[in-house]
This record gives sequence, structure tokens and C-alpha cells, in this order.
Amino acid sequence: MRTLQRILYVEDDPDIQAIVQLALETVAGFDVQVCDSGHVAVQQAAEFAPDLILLDVMMPDMDGPSTLAALRTQTALANTPVVFVTAKVQADEVKHMLALGALDLIAKPFDPMQLGAQLHSIWEQYLKQQT
Repeated sequence: MRTLQRILYVEDDPDIQAIVQLALETVAGFDVQVCDSGHVAVQQAAEFAPDLILLDVMMPDMDGPSTLAALRTQTALANTPVVFVTAKVQADEVKHMLALGALDLIAKPFDPMQLGAQLHSIWEQYLKQQT
């Protein structure tokens, strides 16, 4: 059974980046690589080989859905699970994000101290779907 260890986090806000990186590395023990834009994520994700991609939805230039589409064109990332992080949690928006291929959504604002546990829970559900 695969364990969740490597997380690529794509977020344009430096303050949120720092909080999430600290929470995921220090509290949850993950290996995290932060990308500050979709463009950077597309360039660096395959080399990092994440188990999971945590992807902000609203970013300038290249938003989360566009980033996801670009990542899916790379063979190494075609099946990497993606979790969107968004303040847009209306039912139709959630349905749309899941239809794009996201494994799940985490609503902003979120509790950084609980983020690792949330990701572990999402990962467990993902593994159950794979069997």
C-alpha cells in the first residue's frame, strides 16, 4: 500500500504558502515542495514526483483548473491525485471541480493544524477506490 509522503503545493499567496508548508512538514511530517504559480508547478512537478498535488483554485495567469489540465498532459503526472484548495464551495462549483478530475476539495479558510489529517483521510479514501 502506498503511503502519502510527497506533496506538491501550488499557491500564489506567500503567507498561506508558509503556513501550509510549516503545518505539513513540521506537524504532519510530509515532504513538501511549494510552487508559487501554475507555470512553476508544470515545470517542476514531474521532477519532484509528488504522491499528491494540493492545488489552489484562484491564482493569477494560470488558475488551478488550467494548471490541472497542463499537469495531466505529462505522462508522469497523468494519474497523480489532485486536491483543490478553494474558497468557492457552492455545490455547483464543487461539482465542477470534481468533474475536472480533482480527488477532493479543501475549503478556505482551513485549519492548518488539521490539514495533514485531512489529507491523510482523503488519501485513505483514494486508496480504497483503487482496490
